[in-house]
Parts: sequence; C-alpha cells; structure tokens
Amino acid sequence: MAASAGPEIERLISLLAKLPGLGQRSARRAALALLKRRDQLLTPLSEALAQAAERVKTCTTCGSLDTTDPCAICADATRDASLICVVEEVGALWAMERAGAFRGRYHVLGGLLSALDGVGPEALRIGGLVSRAGDESVREVILALPATVDGQTTAHYLADRLAGANVSVTMLARGVPVGGELDWLDDGTIAQALRARRPA
Repeated sequence: MAASAGPEIERLISLLAKLPGLGQRSARRAALALLKRRDQLLTPLSEALAQAAERVKTCTTCGSLDTTDPCAICADATRDASLICVVEEVGALWAMERAGAFRGRYHVLGGLLSALDGVGPEALRIGGLVSRAGDESVREVILALPATVDGQTTAHYLADRLAGANVSVTMLARGVPVGGELDWLDDGTIAQALRARRPA
C-alpha cells in the first residue's frame, strides 16, 4: 500500500506503532492528534522524550528507572531495607508503589525465565538479587511475580537460588480480588483462593 503522507509522518506512525497497545491504526490516530495539536502535545512530548532519553538511567542497585543512581526508593532511608520485593519489570514496581502498601525496597529482574523464548538465568538480574539477599540486614525476599507458567518457574528457580541465604522467601497471595464475585472468576483463581484461605 502506498504511503499516504510524507516520510516524516510515516516514520512517526511507524515508531508509534511499536509502542505496546498501539497498532498501525491507533498509531495513525495518535500521530494525527499530535500533529493537529503541535503546541499543546507534539512539542512538549518531543521535549519530554529528549529529556527522558538524556536523564533517565537504570538504578545499579535495584534495576528501576530514575534520574538518579541509586534511585529515589533505594536512597530513601525511611524505607525498610530488610524487605526486598522482586518484580518482573519496572511497570510492576510502579503498580506496587501505586497501591502504597509496601515500604521496603525492590529488585527488578528485567524479565522472566522462559525456555520457549530462550531466556535463561544469565539474561536476568538474578546474581544481583542473590548478592543483595546475602546482606545480613535483609530478612525477607517477597516474590511478586506473575501467576503464569514463566512467573511460577522463575519463582521456584529464585527460591532455590536463595535457599543458601539466611532470608525468608515468600510469594504474594493469590485468590479472590477485592470486590470480586465468584461467578466471574476463573477456576484457577478459585482453587488458589481455597488453598490460601485464612481464619476469618
């Protein structure tokens, strides 16, 4: 199909289409919205992207993204350094922070073990986690990984790797979500909720 716009616009659309959740059509609509509102959207967005590319870095301690290294969470003396919450990616860390229920530190793996995708332990930040867990101030490592085959495989592997450290290794509870109705839940969630039941 012939290009319907100049090469600059087609390049913008092509790059937008690479973002998660955007296909070609959504990327075209986004590009059109940006171009129609250059002063309000396109120019500020391009400036924000340039600043992010220049200033944002990966924290060498936990693997999060921030403009400082160590990141603000690792540098925060009010957080509980004895708790490390292991997450797959930075997005999961942000979700945990949004909930506001965890005041410890994090460790971002950078993915999950996956035989199908050829992702082995050497591709993830596992060595850094084992090293951090060996610190005598750490008492618990919480595995906050997805309830998928790859997530569970990674959790079991990490539990084995951390067995030599003097830490408690726990996993997030799984089950009925707050406000959830049983008739809308899948069988696996109901079964897990039954196994993880607690006194009322």
